[in-house]
Amino acid sequence: MIDLHTHSFLSDGELIPSELIRRYEAKGYRAVAITDHCDHSNLEDLLSKLIRLKKEISSHSSILFVPGIEITHVHPKLIGDLIDRARKMGAEIVVVHGESIVEPVLKGTNRAAIEAGADILAHPGLIEMEDVVMAKERGVFLELSARKGHCLTNGHVARLAMEKGASLLLNSDSHSPSDIMDEDLARSIVKGAGLDSNGFRRCMENARLLLKKKGYSL
Repeated sequence: MIDLHTHSFLSDGELIPSELIRRYEAKGYRAVAITDHCDHSNLEDLLSKLIRLKKEISSHSSILFVPGIEITHVHPKLIGDLIDRARKMGAEIVVVHGESIVEPVLKGTNRAAIEAGADILAHPGLIEMEDVVMAKERGVFLELSARKGHCLTNGHVARLAMEKGASLLLNSDSHSPSDIMDEDLARSIVKGAGLDSNGFRRCMENARLLLKKKGYSL
């Protein structure tokens, strides 16, 4: 199990980063990314704390911790610049908060995230076919979400991704301990999105592939 989209109390989650990581470790996960919400106001502070934590705990943990961010409710014209800044500051996983149907995300956010080469487009809502095609071409992973509300369009995302060959990930978007999925729930969410019996395996393989691109081997 790998989860590349989670939140600590550095943004709107309930747990300090160390406890969040430990709870994933206790559940048997191989890797977890903390990707707290950011915009231009908190990017540097957020990343400096997560990167410092990684340096302190990496040799004392059996789970791979990856510091990242989730660019959230940023104007589409500013997303590319913020992705570049985040990577220069050391973000290893860059998630962009996609056009979920349960939040007033600006139209054009999905396209801007894909054009700028985000690692993961989170809960992309009723994503357009042409954006799915571009995601495949640019190697952007599309998320199936376990998060209440955001998960309502998982079937739409999965159907278009499978039709066009785009890569899917399953993430929890966890904000509290109760959001951390066990494998049975994760498999059910993937199945509920309309994927076949190999869908869960492919989602986890894609997560490993993304981490491999970042220089990690699991």
